[in-house]
Amino acid sequence: MSEPTIEDYYVEDRTFPPSDTFQSEAIITDRSLYEEAEADRLGFWARQARELVSWFEDFDTVLEWDLPFAKWFIGGKLNISYNCLDRHVEAGRGDKVAFHWEGEPGDTRTINYSELLEEVSKFANVMKSLGVEKGDRVCIYMPMIPELPVAMLACARIGAPHSIVFGGFSADSLSDRIDDASAKLLITADGGYRRGDPFPLKDTADASVEATSTIDNVVVVQRTGQDVAWNETVDHWYHELMETASSDCPPEHLDSEDLLYLLYTSGTTAKPKGIMHTTGGYLTQVAFTHKYIFDLHPETDVYWCAADIGWVTGHSYIVYGPLANGATSVMYEGTPDTPRPEFRVGDRADWPKDRLWDIVQRYGVTQLYTAPTAIRTFMKWGAQEVEPHDLSSLRVLGTVGEPINPEAWMWYHEHIGGERCPIVDTWWQTETGGHMITPMPGVTTTKPGSATHAIPGVIVEIVDDSGNKVEKGGGYLTITEPWPSMLRGIWGDPERYKETYWSEYPGRYFAGDGAKIDDDGYLWLLGRVDDVMNVSGHRISTTEVESALVDHSSVAEAAVVGATDDTTGQAIVGYCILRGGNEPSEELREEIRQHVATKLGAIARPKAVVLVPDLPKTRSGKIMRRLLRDVAEGRKLGDTTTLADASVVDEIRDRADQAPQED
Repeated sequence: MSEPTIEDYYVEDRTFPPSDTFQSEAIITDRSLYEEAEADRLGFWARQARELVSWFEDFDTVLEWDLPFAKWFIGGKLNISYNCLDRHVEAGRGDKVAFHWEGEPGDTRTINYSELLEEVSKFANVMKSLGVEKGDRVCIYMPMIPELPVAMLACARIGAPHSIVFGGFSADSLSDRIDDASAKLLITADGGYRRGDPFPLKDTADASVEATSTIDNVVVVQRTGQDVAWNETVDHWYHELMETASSDCPPEHLDSEDLLYLLYTSGTTAKPKGIMHTTGGYLTQVAFTHKYIFDLHPETDVYWCAADIGWVTGHSYIVYGPLANGATSVMYEGTPDTPRPEFRVGDRADWPKDRLWDIVQRYGVTQLYTAPTAIRTFMKWGAQEVEPHDLSSLRVLGTVGEPINPEAWMWYHEHIGGERCPIVDTWWQTETGGHMITPMPGVTTTKPGSATHAIPGVIVEIVDDSGNKVEKGGGYLTITEPWPSMLRGIWGDPERYKETYWSEYPGRYFAGDGAKIDDDGYLWLLGRVDDVMNVSGHRISTTEVESALVDHSSVAEAAVVGATDDTTGQAIVGYCILRGGNEPSEELREEIRQHVATKLGAIARPKAVVLVPDLPKTRSGKIMRRLLRDVAEGRKLGDTTTLADASVVDEIRDRADQAPQED
């Protein structure tokens, strides 16, 4: 009998069917959507597109598939901004709240659909006045403030694809993304608030613009009031431009396959990949999944996706999905361990860590969508942070970004959901655009830690090393048929798109996740199987971090691994060989760690840097990261027979034991 592709040890017997109470109100409680999609997959997606999306001109072809390039809903004309705003206002729902926004300092804004439409239309005209035309790329580098979705929707209104860069990224990361997209306009802010203090953005934006050549103008939102450098020839205050802008801006009639946005994600080479998402298919799948996976009742629900819009979760499930469905959402600027100012008493360590539960209670949140990393952090802080708050408004809980371990699932179920809320554990990626594997809360019996089944209209299979289908046990997760919200390619590099996602198993999409299928046919995600690390739900390439380490003047060579971490899923551990003339020291180790944050952003800073005399390499010179991972996780070493010098590992282990780790 052949060895399993991925070992399958864990067995979970606990099951949680939807309660009678939940099913009595749920929008779907049977398998009719699954059965419809199984009988006619393309017909199913065509119906969703026509029921959930408003088209200026109907499509005539559902799918054109020239593997690996897909076109959905060909011939259709639409505008996402119109779908998210105008149609709700035209239907008399302009007074409905689109966003309850809360800043970390406690300031709030309530924005209804009419107000959001007016601001989006004005800003669309602002961009036009700055020379932005259909097809031009616009880079957005902002904190979690209402002007961020305004900027996105304004781009969508005039057909200018946006490229959002997470506000925690460095100047180098931002300039790389500006350069790759040849962005014409940068939208940023003076800064934002995080952990009780303002943080700067404009100086990072300035350094990026200095290093690039395509940005003609920079629009700056005044958020914190901090002093910023100003270049009169390119810099413009958002509020000044908006004062004179007209609110009359009819939406462009766009093709279903017109580019909506680029979103850059780490690859196994140092150059980030510009993932391309288009209009009609993307909106269909995010609207469908937002409606059915969160059991949306738009008239009464207050939905909260507690992610950052800088990541795909925020694109799909803070902005486009919820607004297309006419939902009321919460949007929060800061961190969960920063209470409102009136509760910041004594040292920061003594502040309550209950901002999320405070928000859930005050706004009456009905759906909460967050990451397993956050849930594990809440577990660490303790249930006493939750207990003073009334969370009875919650109906559905969701998780996103990485597999959730059963212990965290049960804690979420008991302490946040009060043992009454279904949990939708969603698997999807930047590349997939929307949910792919997840329970449906009124239909699916869940198991703690399992994403359960593919959504209707999506076909997934687990395969072994040879590409043969695995009926039970572990292997590699592949998608066998195109889906509406799939990436349409990598910006400017169709060959890389084919090589990255479609070459490993011919005819199948594979993006590096391991999975297993249990006796009941439930799917369990096992995390990354390639050299992309998943840190707090963020995909970070080992190659990028290694490049940043070697960029330090004292480092000759580096190897990076993602080690299992109870809080963040994986933690980055870097092993560095110093250049001659440099002596290992605590100061140098910390300097190298901080250098990575400067180059890539704080999210990529290693938890530990180990200064080593050599790295474990095969005789052909390939670094054996598996052994470094064994060292980082304190395991007994695997096979070392292929090492050029087996004694190296003992020395590395000794050094690793002495290396301090970031808390």
